Amino acid sequence: MFAISILNLSIMSKTNNFVFWGLYVIAWLIFVGLSIEAGGLLVNFFFTIYKPEMVQNLYQKLDLIQMYTDSKLAFFGIYSFILIISISKAWMFYVVIRLMHKMDLSKPFSTYVVKQISLISYFTLSIGLLSQIARQLTKSLMHHGFAPDKLNQFWVDSEAFILMGAIVYIIATIFKKGVEIQTENDLTV
Repeated sequence: MFAISILNLSIMSKTNNFVFWGLYVIAWLIFVGLSIEAGGLLVNFFFTIYKPEMVQNLYQKLDLIQMYTDSKLAFFGIYSFILIISISKAWMFYVVIRLMHKMDLSKPFSTYVVKQISLISYFTLSIGLLSQIARQLTKSLMHHGFAPDKLNQFWVDSEAFILMGAIVYIIATIFKKGVEIQTENDLTV
């Protein structure tokens, strides 16, 4: 019976380790994809300003030239939201990768882990709130004659990010309490 439980623990440990590294690879893939998207949007932004005829050949063909000619303030405002949100998503996954790379699974409750999970929650909540503000700004621009149909793809998931930010914050709070308990236990031993 004892040998079977040790075997089960060994199998569970290997499975957990395999799943962890699989998620690590997926996090890297998402980070690379989000970085490419942010870079493509940045290039698209500069081409819209300096060489607008090339925008049709660029990433996502995000053509806001009409908005740029009608109202530079609206253009820079909307594009600022797009860039800040896309760069924040990439940066958030960079923090996830850094966390997964340095986290010790045998001792997950550490101040480093708490700081990184808290940072992830702040990024997630900020992305959600900025997306919600950008969505409302886009709706108000529609009343002023702009047709920002293609822009909804950048903030369609604002509610999901707000909810996810709250959940990750709760997890960070639990980890913080775990660190306090672990420190207390280490001092009593």
